[in-house]
Amino acid sequence: MSANLIRTRLPKRAIAAAAVLAVGTTAAITWSTGANAQAPADRQGEFAAAAAEFGVPEPVLLGVSYMESRWRDHGGTYSTAAGFGPMHLTDAKAVKAEEGDGSHHDGEDARGDDRRPMEAPEGGSSEAPKEAAYATLPKAAELTGASREALRTDPLANIRGGAALLADHQDALGIDSDDPGDWYAAVAKYSGAADTATAGRFADDVFELIASGATEKTDDGTVKLKAAAVSPDRGSLEKAGLRDSRKGKTECPKKLKCEWIPAPYEKYGEKPVDYGNHDQANRPKDMDIDYLVIHDTETSYTNTLRLVQDPTYVSWQYTLRSFDGHVAQHVKSEDVAWQAGNWSVNAHSMGLEHEGVAAEGSWFTEAMYRSSAKLVKYLSKKFDIPLNRDHIIGHDNVPGTAPAKIAGMHWDTGPFWDWQHYFDLLGAPLEPGDGDNGVVMVAPDFDTNTPEMIGCDVSNPQGSCGKRGAAVVFLRSEPRADAPLLNDKGIKPDGTPATNRVNDVGSRAGTGQRFVVAEEKGDWTAVWYLGQKGWIHNPKDAPTLIPADGKAITPKSDDVKVYGVPYPEAEAYEGTGVPVQDLPPLPYTIDKGQSYSTPGKVDSEYYYAKEFEVPGILVEGDRSYYQIQLGGRLMYVDAADVKLVR
Repeated sequence: MSANLIRTRLPKRAIAAAAVLAVGTTAAITWSTGANAQAPADRQGEFAAAAAEFGVPEPVLLGVSYMESRWRDHGGTYSTAAGFGPMHLTDAKAVKAEEGDGSHHDGEDARGDDRRPMEAPEGGSSEAPKEAAYATLPKAAELTGASREALRTDPLANIRGGAALLADHQDALGIDSDDPGDWYAAVAKYSGAADTATAGRFADDVFELIASGATEKTDDGTVKLKAAAVSPDRGSLEKAGLRDSRKGKTECPKKLKCEWIPAPYEKYGEKPVDYGNHDQANRPKDMDIDYLVIHDTETSYTNTLRLVQDPTYVSWQYTLRSFDGHVAQHVKSEDVAWQAGNWSVNAHSMGLEHEGVAAEGSWFTEAMYRSSAKLVKYLSKKFDIPLNRDHIIGHDNVPGTAPAKIAGMHWDTGPFWDWQHYFDLLGAPLEPGDGDNGVVMVAPDFDTNTPEMIGCDVSNPQGSCGKRGAAVVFLRSEPRADAPLLNDKGIKPDGTPATNRVNDVGSRAGTGQRFVVAEEKGDWTAVWYLGQKGWIHNPKDAPTLIPADGKAITPKSDDVKVYGVPYPEAEAYEGTGVPVQDLPPLPYTIDKGQSYSTPGKVDSEYYYAKEFEVPGILVEGDRSYYQIQLGGRLMYVDAADVKLVR
């Protein structure tokens, strides 16, 4: 901390007059708290200076910023809640033109069942959300005198803006104290949540972080929050003027304080299939829940709620809000939501939608990552779902059910969801294993792994996505950086290579996914991928692959077929009244000598649900499959066609 910065909290009426004016750049900043004051040298110093200037306890300022951005600037790009900078100052109007429109669910039959296909639903509105929580940056500009541009792009101005907002909340509460615990209600207000339960949960997370401490490398030096014993004044939340939470019995950990906003199960037309927007079932008694599917919304939280409450639309179990990590549940775990584009996956999964856009320069907040991890830990324990990437999957890992469906399958949460950090929060870090079967795990360092990708800006399809941390690696046809990418027959039947377009999943692998080594040459490692050798840059001094525990299968013969659904054999349908389901092989085959990672066998099942309030029928077969990591998406092979690698 600069010796010339005086630690005195300014009252609300004096902040704007006494604050430093920042006009566009750090170079334009001068400090009013000392004649010879110098701009801080690094991120740690920026927090110390802003805390002193506005009289905010430094641990409080650090804790709030960590819970939003993990102290990162993100290069001036905005979050999935239109928030900027280390303090996540929100400015929805500034990003309105670039926001998604809900088309995340367009073009794909989210139900994923040819026997009862859905028309592609219309997307939502791209109107900017009106909640005050999406417009804190203009208020910070008013309080500090900094321009909106500076608050969006200058980390120091942004941190000052966040400190000013916290001080303003504290003044409005009428609390004058330097004790960090007395800032509990101000922290809760900073979350942007309108209800006491969510705001209090955000504040609890911040104060738990203060108690435990944290250290992170950022874009401007390492920042450290020293662990400190603090007694938060939770009773002060009564002064914050927030509403009581809406009631409703949800399937969530108590501390998460989820909200029940039901998706409609109702008729909307005359045909038997004119109902929505999910199917009744009795899981896990009739079917196991094996997967949790991580999605993003491609539109605002507000618009997402409108969509999931439309009976003619699709559904998912949970929606998570970005700026505060608030969770709403819509479909009970016992029922089947229409969310993944694959009926078998839907029948055995639950879908979690995260407010955000997969590509357009945005990043996911720490508050949302943490709420999501708490929810996934709870659900995985309740339904005995393994915490690994074979079962905690992205929508981009879900296979098409038939060859014609592959190209239209969705690719969220995209390459910028930090799976490594997510699994750390889950308490199941992606660590090296023994690799006895030649199995390796994709594990690049998210912050330094910046593969060149294009197409993040819809207005500039060929433009670079910029140097952004990513959780994917590309696979090339030869062990050199300029070699073509692999061909994905399902996406490009003409044999042309995949591209580095942000939405092209044809030749890339995601963090936590496991593959089997085929060959090694220098700094390159080949793995078996879509029936081919795919070369991944894997230098010894900065490896992108690590040895992994796990089983693997190998074909008993050449040209073994691969499937997108593990449906039963035809004989299993006899006497059930259920039509025999087509089981078209996908356009991939695997040969002797190749090996693929597997979490184990999968029973063959088909859940027949076609009419409103008519009990579904579960058809169970004798056939069994192995789930395998064939490419970027999981797929299935007949267990009779393969054997485990010993």
